[in-house]
Amino acid sequence: MKVEVTETIRKTSQELLPLNINQFLQKSQDYTIYPFHPLGDGEIFSGYAALSDWILEQKTVLIDGYSGIIWDSVKAELEREFTVKKLKVNWLETANYLKAEAVLEELINPFLGEPDAVWGMKTSLQLAQLFEINDLKALKPDLAADINIVIGTGAALLDWQAPLIYFDLPKCEVQYRMRSGAIRNLGKMHAEQAERMYKRFYFVDWVILNQHKEAIMDRIVVLVDGQSLGQVNWAMFADIKKGLQKLSKSVFRALPWFAPGAWGGNWLKNHIPDLSQKEFNYAWSFEFIVPENGLVFESDGNLLELSFDFLMFQEYKAVLGEHAERFKTEFPIRFDFLDTFDGGNLSIQCHPSTAYIQKEFGENITQDETYYILDCKEDAKVYLGFQDNIQPSEFKQELEESFYSGKEIAVEKYVQVLPAHKHDLFLIPNGTVHSAGINNLILEISATPYIFTFKMYDWVRPGLDGEPRPINIEHAFKNLNFDRKGDKVVQQLVSKPKVLTEGADWKLIHLPTHEEHFYDIHRIEFASEIVVENFNSCHLLMLVEGTSITVETADGTKMQFNFAETFVIPAAATSYKLINKGKGIAKVVKAFLKTKD
Repeated sequence: MKVEVTETIRKTSQELLPLNINQFLQKSQDYTIYPFHPLGDGEIFSGYAALSDWILEQKTVLIDGYSGIIWDSVKAELEREFTVKKLKVNWLETANYLKAEAVLEELINPFLGEPDAVWGMKTSLQLAQLFEINDLKALKPDLAADINIVIGTGAALLDWQAPLIYFDLPKCEVQYRMRSGAIRNLGKMHAEQAERMYKRFYFVDWVILNQHKEAIMDRIVVLVDGQSLGQVNWAMFADIKKGLQKLSKSVFRALPWFAPGAWGGNWLKNHIPDLSQKEFNYAWSFEFIVPENGLVFESDGNLLELSFDFLMFQEYKAVLGEHAERFKTEFPIRFDFLDTFDGGNLSIQCHPSTAYIQKEFGENITQDETYYILDCKEDAKVYLGFQDNIQPSEFKQELEESFYSGKEIAVEKYVQVLPAHKHDLFLIPNGTVHSAGINNLILEISATPYIFTFKMYDWVRPGLDGEPRPINIEHAFKNLNFDRKGDKVVQQLVSKPKVLTEGADWKLIHLPTHEEHFYDIHRIEFASEIVVENFNSCHLLMLVEGTSITVETADGTKMQFNFAETFVIPAAATSYKLINKGKGIAKVVKAFLKTKD
């Protein structure tokens, strides 16, 4: 099953993670776009030549990997090295043993919903079901060859007693390659419309391949960062696992990535000069949405990114502590930025109830959110909750008429508009109508699901592709809570800060969340330094005022974090010290899971 690769495999203005940090000239010290964690000297290797030498020592290997890896390119690079060495290689490609496309479609389509639907249902399929598995497992090495290589997604399904090499690829790079048409979904011969490909990745391919990755993790010998075409960085997985173990007991920061949007603004562009300035705007920063974030290790300047999943598969108990058995390998809290500075309003929207998201989409937890106002202009507003005189049928009728006619509606007639100020916290439990207005930089603190937004009204504007964005009025009205209206909105959905305890130059402030939120929020304000105990609970933090801080964990690990950078203290760290490196008061927001009584 051979597919052609387009000349340009990435459709984005975002730069690739540099192969070596010394190749990157940082323009600003205010925000680091490539955070990394030292692995020690001599632990990350560079190039296909070195990888081919290692393979030659093994004689027989399995090369597996994630969706989006361009296997023809990997094979060509290795073949070039083997040809120089005049070696005979027996190549066996797993793609040749996938079931026929029509058969795969019959298996997969039940999980994709209607063709024009935004969402599907998370699949219950396993990777082996996509293959003619008996034929695949019947493959044998060629004893006359110098090297035997099984290559392609699913190679580890073979029972060969051979070292396993795994090519990993960040989710953002999968999407950039998807948008360029350079890659396909599992078993597809041709690229489809990007939105349909993403839906299948999310509900089928990624679900299957994450399960496969977890199942084969103990067999991986070499891990390869597969995002740079024609060049790779790689490491022995035993060394990576030691690095993950250290992170699970100290402090770490995920690799953020950024995306434009119909309502996007310019705060991120103006405050993070290392970001590509070619983008029209930036709507989102994926600070810590771990289904799509990676972690970066460094050795001798060489960088290697691997998916965050690896940390949770290996160390979820150390990371989540007392909450590990509830959430297992699914990290439950996310941080991201919504940038509307000089941009537009987000759509009028809501999110599904827990029962609805489980029944309709196969998720475990729902998208309960909060908006923390990190920065804003004087005219900034948040749309939240209904007016006291809301008539649901009238609201729905006007939304539907707007959808079909393209006519604007007076949203304020139905939805309350509240002024936004720096450090305000707005509470958005599922079913709450809401939107962020123009001229906000919002730190969205939320439960981890992140694509289940039911848009009811999008201000009659096109998306970045010039087409209207999907509107989901029916889904929304099956979930909207019309009791969140009138005076209840300010009483129940605007957090009321309260000082819990304080010292000579510090305060611990509670920003209470809604009873439906399974996480809570504190703000730590301090002039010099403060020690924080985490009581076997994971803390997700961000410096929301001040220039920089140093974080020192109980094991002696030290890391510096700048304004607006997200970092994590795992439960196993036990305690940590925050040291203010700037002038004035530093303010750090801390999100953590509530303890059940």
